[in-house]
Amino acid sequence: MKQTLQLKLSQQLTLTPQLQQSIRLLQLSTLELNQELEKFLMENPLLERDDAEAEAEPAAPPHNGAEHEVYTASASEAPADDAAPSGEAADIDWFTDAPSAGARRDDGEEAEYPQLAACTPTLGEYLLGQLALTQLAARDKSLVTALIGALDEGGYLSQSLEEIAEMLPQELGVGLDELHIALRHLQSLDPTGVGARTPAECLELQLMALPENTAARELAVGIVRHNLDALAAHDFARLKRQLHCDDESLRQAQHLIQSLNPHPGSEYAANETRYIVPDIIVRKVKNAWVTSLNPDAMPKLRINRMYAEILQDKHHSAVGQMSNQLQEARWLIKNVQQRFDTILRVGRAIVEQQRHFFDHGEVAMRPLVLREIAETLGLHESTVSRVTTQKFMATPRGIFELKYFFGSHVATETGGACSATAIRALLKQLVSAEDGKKPLSDNKISRILGEQGIVVARRTIAKYRESLHIPPVSLRKSL
Repeated sequence: MKQTLQLKLSQQLTLTPQLQQSIRLLQLSTLELNQELEKFLMENPLLERDDAEAEAEPAAPPHNGAEHEVYTASASEAPADDAAPSGEAADIDWFTDAPSAGARRDDGEEAEYPQLAACTPTLGEYLLGQLALTQLAARDKSLVTALIGALDEGGYLSQSLEEIAEMLPQELGVGLDELHIALRHLQSLDPTGVGARTPAECLELQLMALPENTAARELAVGIVRHNLDALAAHDFARLKRQLHCDDESLRQAQHLIQSLNPHPGSEYAANETRYIVPDIIVRKVKNAWVTSLNPDAMPKLRINRMYAEILQDKHHSAVGQMSNQLQEARWLIKNVQQRFDTILRVGRAIVEQQRHFFDHGEVAMRPLVLREIAETLGLHESTVSRVTTQKFMATPRGIFELKYFFGSHVATETGGACSATAIRALLKQLVSAEDGKKPLSDNKISRILGEQGIVVARRTIAKYRESLHIPPVSLRKSL
């Protein structure tokens, strides 16, 4: 076979490092983006943040045009003329300029200091503090301390007394009677109900701590001791038959039990608060919805001034190795700016498509899929998917993830479509307005929506109801 040379033209998509970085930055959340930028800032000395102090410095005149330009991912800058140049330390006397404790301001008022959140003790620390104030013997305090160590976050005793007795050293000779006494001491501490072994015991401890003249207390104690399952199932006929009470007494007992706390230790559990920084802010200005980027979510980056000046000197020994870092810094700044530009474009398109939601609420949400936004903006559907994941929009109706505005649709009798979000909103309205004595079944809700022209099967209603954490009809029934 004779070998020949042939020319062939073809097109192929190559993911350059810059494109790969752009795609990666686009799919990151605001928190993940800041973490990624911190890594770049540590690795690349030519990149720095243009924070509040840096924004106040005067812009240096460029030597040869673009090579000394300051790049930033912020929307705008307003440099002041009275700030010190970057890289130079201000002339500060740290011993005389710093205010001392209790110092007064120039106007004679007390200096203001930031208020710090008080440290909340854990449940164990809170109980041990109370135990230290009691007049118990040292051995009893040690046993109560051992029981406190066996409590879970809800305040329940997670192990049986037999298991705790086996874990204690045998030479102490601790018996079950002593542990039962120690448990009574523990259950006498605050919060009421701590140290219980079952939810029924927890509720009973709280009921017994109420004044004896509390209305329906004795009936409530009987319910939590023997009929708590029937109360949870809303089997009121069985409760009235076994307790020999009328509707009004049972209603009072039910309200009393519902006012108790089944998790007395939850107040002292360590809860980590997660804050959401919205990427987009939507406001109504002159009867029009205006979409803008949140400046607090936009990192401000620029090229370091000192290294940029070194690169102006073509004969400097460090120019060769710093040129690649300069190019990487420019790419990063450009990709960050492109990321927020894309988020803003998608946000504006969503607001335009869902303007009825902003005017009237969830019931006015229209069906929307990613493909519609992608076709409107000339983007790929995967790009819109990346933009709407873990990106948030602050609106007068609350903060929503951009994914919230997309959803499936259900056909209507008129040939139109109704979004799943709107159906869920209607479902919540119907359940909130129903008669507690005759709650609406899934079939009944399906028929009511059908009368409004929205054809929804009973199975779909049940699925939406479960997603909204609405209990079934049997558990929504009240006296």
